[in-house]
Amino acid sequence: MQMQTVYKTETKEFRNRWIEYIYDLQNRICAALETVDGKAKFIEDEWQRNPDGKGGGGKTRVIANGNVFEKGGVNTSVVYGKVTDKMKKHLGIDGAKWFACGLSLVIHPLNPFVPTTHANWRYFELYDENDNVADRWFGGGADLTPYYLFEEDAKHFHQTLKNAIEPFGEDLYPKYKKQCDEYFNNSHRGFEMRGIGGVFYDYLKPTPDMSLERLFLFQQANGNSFMDAYLPIVKKRKDSEWNEQHKYWQEIRRGRYVEFNLIHDKGTLFGLKTNGRTESILMSLPPTVRFDYNYQPAPNSEEEKLLNACKNPVDWV
Repeated sequence: MQMQTVYKTETKEFRNRWIEYIYDLQNRICAALETVDGKAKFIEDEWQRNPDGKGGGGKTRVIANGNVFEKGGVNTSVVYGKVTDKMKKHLGIDGAKWFACGLSLVIHPLNPFVPTTHANWRYFELYDENDNVADRWFGGGADLTPYYLFEEDAKHFHQTLKNAIEPFGEDLYPKYKKQCDEYFNNSHRGFEMRGIGGVFYDYLKPTPDMSLERLFLFQQANGNSFMDAYLPIVKKRKDSEWNEQHKYWQEIRRGRYVEFNLIHDKGTLFGLKTNGRTESILMSLPPTVRFDYNYQPAPNSEEEKLLNACKNPVDWV
C-alpha cells in the first residue's frame, strides 16, 4: 500500500508538470505562427467537457483568413473520466478511470506551395478502481502534407525531427518514420499516404531503459523541434506565385486529408467516442476541398511527382 501511495503522489506531480509544458508550448507555437502570418491572430475558446465542470476541458485556439494561414488550430486539452464500455470496445483499453492531456495542431496555409502540417504530443494515464495507475504512456509526432514536392523542404523537415530524436536512441527515428508512413495512410485506396510523413509513435511506456523522466524529455524534444522543422519552409514558400490550377490540386489533396481524418485517425475517433468537443476535434478539417471522381494528375507533372512520393515512401535523410 505504501508503494501505491507514493506512486499516486508522483503521478499527480508528474501530470501537472506535463500540463504546464503543454500550455507553454501552445503559447510559443501560436506566437510564432502569428508573427509569420503578419495579419491574423488566434482566437481562444476555452471549453469544458461537462456543464458541471467535471471531466476537464481545454483551450481551442483558431486562426483564419490570414496572409499565410487560411485556417488552423493549436488546441490543448486536459480531460478525464470513467472508462465506458464503448471505450473498452473501440479503443482496446481496460480500467476504471482515465486521464489524458495533450496538444494537437493542424495548419492549412492559403498558398498551395506551402505545406499543411499536423502534430500532436499527448500523455495518457489509466487507473484501477482504487485510483492506482494501471497503465501510462506517451504518444505523438509530426508530419508534413505538401501539395507540391520540394525535396529540400522534405529533407529539412525530416532532418530536424531526426536531430531531436536521435539523442534518445539512433534506432528511433527510422522506426518512428516508418510508423508514420504506415499510419497516415489511406489504406482504402491501396497505399497512399496523405503527405510525405514525419514521425509517429504511440504507447511509449516506461521501461528499464527509458524511465518516465526520460520519456518526458523525449516528448519535450519532439514538441520543441516543431517550429524549427516547419517555419523555415513556410517562410521560404509563402510568397510563391500560384494560380487556380495549383489551388485546384491543393483542394483535391485536401480531400484525401479529410478521408484519412474521418475514416482512420485514432485521435479523431477517440475524441468523438469519449464525449470530446466536436468543434475542436473537427477543427483539423481544411476549409475547402474537392472530391472529383477518379481524378488523376497529368503524366510527368509536378502533381504526379507529389502523388508518387505519397505512394512510395522516401528515405529523406
